[in-house]
Amino acid sequence: MTDDDNPIRLSRRKVLGGLGGVGLASAGAGLGTTAYFSDEESFTDNSLTAGELDLKLDYKSTYAGGPGRLDEIDEMYPDFDVEEIEDGVYLTGEVPGAGDYPGDWSGAVQDWDLCDPEHNLINGDEIPVFNLEDVKPGDSGEVTISLHICDNASWVWMGGELTENAQNGTTEPENETLSEEFETIPDHGQLADAVDVTMWYDENCNNVYEPGGEGEPPCVQLVLDASGSMSGSRNDEAIEGAKELADRILSEAPAGSRVGVTFFSGDGYDSGANTVQTLTDDLSAVQGAIDTLPADGGSTAIGEGIAAGQAELANCGPDEDPVMVVLTDGRNNEGQDPASAATAAKNAGTEIFALGVGGAQTQTLNEIASDPDDAHVFGSTTNQAINQAFSQIAETIVGETVIFEGSLAETMAALEDGIPLDGNRANEAREPFAGGMTQCLGFEWEVPADVGNEIQTDSVMFDIDLYAEQSRHNENPTNPYNETVTGNGTATPNGTATPNGTATPNGTATPNGNNTS
Repeated sequence: MTDDDNPIRLSRRKVLGGLGGVGLASAGAGLGTTAYFSDEESFTDNSLTAGELDLKLDYKSTYAGGPGRLDEIDEMYPDFDVEEIEDGVYLTGEVPGAGDYPGDWSGAVQDWDLCDPEHNLINGDEIPVFNLEDVKPGDSGEVTISLHICDNASWVWMGGELTENAQNGTTEPENETLSEEFETIPDHGQLADAVDVTMWYDENCNNVYEPGGEGEPPCVQLVLDASGSMSGSRNDEAIEGAKELADRILSEAPAGSRVGVTFFSGDGYDSGANTVQTLTDDLSAVQGAIDTLPADGGSTAIGEGIAAGQAELANCGPDEDPVMVVLTDGRNNEGQDPASAATAAKNAGTEIFALGVGGAQTQTLNEIASDPDDAHVFGSTTNQAINQAFSQIAETIVGETVIFEGSLAETMAALEDGIPLDGNRANEAREPFAGGMTQCLGFEWEVPADVGNEIQTDSVMFDIDLYAEQSRHNENPTNPYNETVTGNGTATPNGTATPNGTATPNGTATPNGNNTS
């Protein structure tokens, strides 16, 4: 990439420079065109370009660069008013912006149907992301990209390229450090090897990587809408998604986890809702109960379902975390008020996730869910995406999945070969991304505080691409980055991209930029 290309300097920092150094990083998202429908969105060159399939990307980027730098960092972004959102943490980019939605970014990208053209979001517009100078050891940054597949379910790959790893000359302390390691000072910089990168599926779009394996075992009650409007493919997808959620919790959450099932519809149940499976660690019993979801009720008693689910969660032990997952496709029209029932459950210590589909009301979902709404409300505008919405909740409860982690150099090497992304992390087989829902990817970089002088004045530029290709009639797609057939096999997290080649992370970061003379 030439200097004239002026890459976007996006996410994950512009890269670092030691004392007084200048660094850049660019990230892009690209989709190419084949005989199948495809679409390209690219952060490269500060623009996103769209093709025929219609993939839309939105983003939020932050930079943890130390307190007292608001005016300095704001000057780097002439088209965006930088905000200090936490002490020393700066919002450096956001679409949709705060003025576009009566809430925050993560709420907007999850509540809105961003495929609706009236929102006029990123679909070929130029956007600035990262353009940072004088990044120091200990600094970090993150960009969360929300992607929306409109209409056609699609396979998605993540690609990228390291376009610059420049030495930019050497200072006296840098030269002294490099002389200890190299006989001749290298022309290339050491920055790409020093920066640590983590990429993950950010299930709740909150700009934070949340690993699993910590805390008490969850005690989860699934509260499922059994009204007549849930019939047909909607019911099939709900059953499949709920069963996969139960499987994920009982197989991957801390030992001692349990799951139960409650149905509600107003018709055929005591007080409008019945618990059909008490809390248990028997997966077959839970999945068998879910399989009986009737979808034949004449009304929707959401509040009664929440109350019945909470009555069962009262049986959780003192060392269990009570959690409720509520699925509905309509508005409450029988029984007690859902918000009141949910408030009572939350006051008793229950964490509530709300999943809405079809005619579900956003206001009701927000009232039901625990705070913050953006981390607990999930939705789907199509029946086909219900399964993947359940997957997002499962990942949030059990722990988010890492796509790759390692140095920036290793990350870009893996992305250059293309990493196949998985639309449903709740099962082993790779699935295409369903249309009609939002999924988020996180990309975080950090300059370790103990990095030494070898990276002073170095700069890095890189691109990150996302490529989408229709999945219908395309069960064995070809990886656009290395021309191998990826198919719908297992997409292994944490750096291993299968079946189109293995990219093994290293994670070792060489010391960085103390200025000693």
